[in-house]
Amino acid sequence: MTFRILITNDDGVASPGLMAVYEAVKDLGEAIIVAPATQQSAVGRSMTLFEPLRIEKMNLQGSVAYAVNGTPTDSVIMGMYVTMADKKPDLVISGINIGENLSAEAATTSGTIGAAMEAANQGVPAIAVSMHVLEEADKFATAAMTRDYAVAQSVIRKLARHVLEHGMPKRVDLLNVNLPAGATPETPVVVTRLARRMYDTIVHHRMDPRGRSYYWVDGTVVEDAPEGTDLHAVHQRKQISITPMCLDMTACEQTGEIERMIRGNW
Repeated sequence: MTFRILITNDDGVASPGLMAVYEAVKDLGEAIIVAPATQQSAVGRSMTLFEPLRIEKMNLQGSVAYAVNGTPTDSVIMGMYVTMADKKPDLVISGINIGENLSAEAATTSGTIGAAMEAANQGVPAIAVSMHVLEEADKFATAAMTRDYAVAQSVIRKLARHVLEHGMPKRVDLLNVNLPAGATPETPVVVTRLARRMYDTIVHHRMDPRGRSYYWVDGTVVEDAPEGTDLHAVHQRKQISITPMCLDMTACEQTGEIERMIRGNW
């Protein structure tokens, strides 16, 4: 049996992290790159509904890749239903993202995780992989950055091989993987849960050269969270975090409380 692997990201098709994933898994099966044509950070799981999507076949460092003029979710859909229309992939890998994607906040805003969630929604197991960087500006200059991806590639390869051969654990739809800055082969790997937040929101009010008011949404990085969370593991323990995630976000343990609330108000 030949496995099929769809590789995507949210940093854009020019990001070297994309080829790092390809090099890590290309001999595990048929690996196909379908990624956004441009930077798509923080678009979450958004998709394009009111504009046409186009796919451009291109040569990416000697390998065939497909650039999509849309979001990471668009890229997964185009990958599954256009470039791999004859047979769905057995695994989707999203990344390697330049910049960590930690907490429930990132899980709902990150394009990297959004692509993995779309794959899971389509019934395909997925792995999202991100690397912590110390300088915030580095997250948005990905095409020009030279990095050592060896540790991330090793983690990706081990996880991909296991998922392809054994599938995901029961009730797990995707794995969110984050590596600390400067990770080495000796860096511990831990299983974590999502922290609550990754940033404390700041809104800057400024004036443009024409005297008109505008706002710029920003945030300061949350440096710590409770023990056992992905943020604590990566930022404080300098560990590699693997967070199992599922698409069902129902707060099942609170259904009784909600039923009592309804009975008291209706």
